[in-house]
Amino acid sequence: MKSICIKSNNKYIIDYLLKEFASINLDSVYISNHRFKIYDNVIIHCCSNELSVFYERVIDILTKCIIFFYEKTLTKNILLYNYFYFNDIESKQILDECMDLFNSDMIVYAEKYNAIYSAVYDYILEHKSLVLNGFVNFRLKKYKEILDYNVDICVNNYLIEKEYYEFINLLHLYVNSKDSTIDIVHLVYSNKESILLDSNKNVIPIQDNIFEAKYLSDISFSSNDYSLNTLLNLLPKKLNIHLIDNYEDEFITTLKLIFENQVSICNDCDICRVYRLTNHVVTNMNK
Repeated sequence: MKSICIKSNNKYIIDYLLKEFASINLDSVYISNHRFKIYDNVIIHCCSNELSVFYERVIDILTKCIIFFYEKTLTKNILLYNYFYFNDIESKQILDECMDLFNSDMIVYAEKYNAIYSAVYDYILEHKSLVLNGFVNFRLKKYKEILDYNVDICVNNYLIEKEYYEFINLLHLYVNSKDSTIDIVHLVYSNKESILLDSNKNVIPIQDNIFEAKYLSDISFSSNDYSLNTLLNLLPKKLNIHLIDNYEDEFITTLKLIFENQVSICNDCDICRVYRLTNHVVTNMNK
């Protein structure tokens, strides 16, 4: 017979364990719950010959329990101690990003799960009881390293996104503070490349001189940075974007954020049809 005692003073954890242990589909498995001064003890006895299956199921339950009940608090602590310079709102936003990553990225989830599972497995083989809080605090070094590494990724992504939107906001304010120099500009967009046309559908030269690219930042949106710079010099009253591939990427999103109400999106007009036909001819010639 094998008996394992799990100790916790968290009512919700105790209820979770009792429910999950009760679902173990093995003969001769018995569960008891005893409350003492400090801890509730959940004791699970197995008299079955299928000990390997019993261990596997118990360890799986404990692993998922730790992820569910402790991960958010552990992540908060990492942010508190390593990234204390963020304010409460910023920390909350980063925490939300972390939890989204932890719950949606199957590779990250597998790394976390395997780290906890291995630690619980090694411990259970040598011990008959496990104090859950103490185990999480002192026995999960690898798991915490995985959390720490991925929190750092989320923090860097947050800083990049913050810088991006700060730069976009500056350009948006600039556009709204200046008078337009041209009524309309057509931006033809295909294969992540852009062509600018004036109202007469003549090509507008792109300002690709790095020394004239005064509106560009260290952030690279796409290969169309110089098209953006040209638009910011022209400041059109209206910007018609012709999506030849019917696809909006980060560059198009950036233009919509900067020029806002001046932007209109088109994918079926004379300009669209001409450039779509041209692309088709060029593609066939290259085959």
